[in-house]
Formats: sequence, C-alpha cells, structure tokens
Amino acid sequence: MEYLEIPLLDENGQEVKLRDFLGRWVVLYVYPRDNTPGCTIEAKEFTELLPEFEKLGVLVIGVSKDSVESHRRFKEKHNLKVKLLSDPEAKLIRSLGAWGRKMRGEGVLRSTFIINPEGEIVWEKKRVKAKGHAVKVLEVVKELVKK
Repeated sequence: MEYLEIPLLDENGQEVKLRDFLGRWVVLYVYPRDNTPGCTIEAKEFTELLPEFEKLGVLVIGVSKDSVESHRRFKEKHNLKVKLLSDPEAKLIRSLGAWGRKMRGEGVLRSTFIINPEGEIVWEKKRVKAKGHAVKVLEVVKELVKK
C-alpha cells in the first residue's frame, strides 16, 4: 500500500500523506484540472453531498496535479468544502492507476477510490463521468460503511 506514503500538499501547503487519514473511511477522487467544467461539476456535487458523507464518518478528498495556489483559488471561487490535495508530479495518481491514454495523449483519468479505515482500497471506478458521480459514490459508501 505504497500509495499511503506518497507525500502530497493540502490546500494550505502542508505536507500530508493518505496514511494521515487512516482510522476513517475516505473517498478519494482524482480529477484532471481545477476550474474546468467537468471538474467543477464534480467538486460542487461532492461539496453539496459532504454533510451526507460526514454523517457516515467519511472524509472526501479531491486530488489533482494542480498547485496549492490553484486549489486555494478553486475552493474560494466555487465555495468548495472538500479537502483538495496537490500531486504535481502525479506520483499518487500514477500509483493508483489513474493515469493513462486519453484522446489527446496521456493524462489524469477521472477516477474515484473508496479507502477503508485500515487504508485498503475497497472500491474503485476509473474514467467516470463527472455529472451525477458523487451521488453514485455516496450510495456505494452507504453500503460499505454499514457492513
């Protein structure tokens, strides 16, 4: 589970690792770029549903290659409440297999991972469509958390 040890930066510039979030359920969604239409829809939908995730004790984290400053602006502009992590060299993104062929070369594949409190990925979906995805993830989380 090397993905737990990859250093990332949060929107405040603090170094974090996924290991820091062990002990609770985590929805980790990987997205291509701040302030693009699909990524904005996805972030807003996760923000809208955040109270539902939090009731279940689930932390929602978005990760992209964008800089800390870009994340800060993205959150402010759209009043986002989800935690955003910066992975500028795509180390975490690649280790999760969320990097691959796209229409114009290679890049980040919009993907979502559900990580249990022990740090194991128990569900994943790659190449997702942004619109409506957060609702689907919430339904999966409800099933997983009650097991």
